[in-house]
Amino acid sequence: MLDLDAGLEFNPESDAEFFPLLPEHPAVCLIEPREEKAEPHLIRTANLRRRLQRLLGPVDPASKRLNLRAFARQVRYRVTNSSFEQSLTYYQLARRYFPKRYKDLMRLRPSPVLKINLKNAYPRCYVTRHISVNEQGEPTGGIYYGPFPSRKAAQTYADSVLDFFKVRRCQIKIRRDPDFPGCIYSEMKMCLAPCFAGCTKEDYDAEVHRLVEFLSTNGGSLRASYEQERERASEDLDFEHAAAVHKKLDKLDDALRAGPEIARRLQDLNAVILQRMAEEQAVGLFGVRAGRLAAPFALRFGDTSQPRSAEETIRDYLESVMMATPARGTPRQQATELGEHLRLVARWFYGNPREGEIFFHEKDWPYRRILRACARLLAPPKEEGSITKQ
Repeated sequence: MLDLDAGLEFNPESDAEFFPLLPEHPAVCLIEPREEKAEPHLIRTANLRRRLQRLLGPVDPASKRLNLRAFARQVRYRVTNSSFEQSLTYYQLARRYFPKRYKDLMRLRPSPVLKINLKNAYPRCYVTRHISVNEQGEPTGGIYYGPFPSRKAAQTYADSVLDFFKVRRCQIKIRRDPDFPGCIYSEMKMCLAPCFAGCTKEDYDAEVHRLVEFLSTNGGSLRASYEQERERASEDLDFEHAAAVHKKLDKLDDALRAGPEIARRLQDLNAVILQRMAEEQAVGLFGVRAGRLAAPFALRFGDTSQPRSAEETIRDYLESVMMATPARGTPRQQATELGEHLRLVARWFYGNPREGEIFFHEKDWPYRRILRACARLLAPPKEEGSITKQ
């Protein structure tokens, strides 16, 4: 939890002494009311002192701007050094103080993902914003792949991927009726056409399994299959077939390059986001475990009170992230939390410009690269017009 770690009592009669004590930095601030039953006012701002001077300064009778001078009793705040830290802090506080309307305050809507609904007898791949989870908080009912910045981006990626598989794209109920006319995809041999019994149930299941393997390996399974097929064709001196498979590989590589780096099966979305903290010589580590944000950790360089090295500290934190379990709650509550955390991560990842860096857990964590990224974040900014010597 990113708590509010500083605060000041507000007295309108001594505001001349109050405002200079506020930092001129980005922050999340909670303005507490004088009345017991009144709701507090939560804000995020790029300049705390300037924003509170507008909200708590003397009332201008000619202005319709919100003024909380008579409302405020105390302000509590947290200085933030990045948009991601500010967004996460605001989200956690909004959930705590405004549980019924925090989504509207943040304009928080689940990120779109691709889903293969394995509960259906003849699954298809489609875009959705709804993720079902079980009692343990794990996605259930199918395979989920994402997140994407928009429904359009998710659908575009799905269309490019489905060109390599003969899985249905229609939304009709499959009855396996031989008299059914089919659709354009079956006419183009791009679907196994279970609608008019153009394939057996086993054949369709095998094709769906290939698609699931593709998404689970980020395309690696299909690429390996194509490479083996090309090598066999070359060994058999069937160079025409080898050239055709090589074209498929080029098309596959184009499709994979179009996919965002963060998009993967949600159970495998394990990462760490690095952000420069407001504290001197400190980098914030924001772990992501299966799409959920873990409790952040401040890595302080130059702290002689800790006998461990920076790499050992990072290792301990990331190992604890991988062992973390979802917070308790009903499946609906856990699904809501998962969707919101995915949205916060996706909003930062697809933002432009994007502050900070992200590293994904593949077979292991890239500890050396993470340390080098920390050094880059802590390095003083380069002056404009400076020339780097080669």
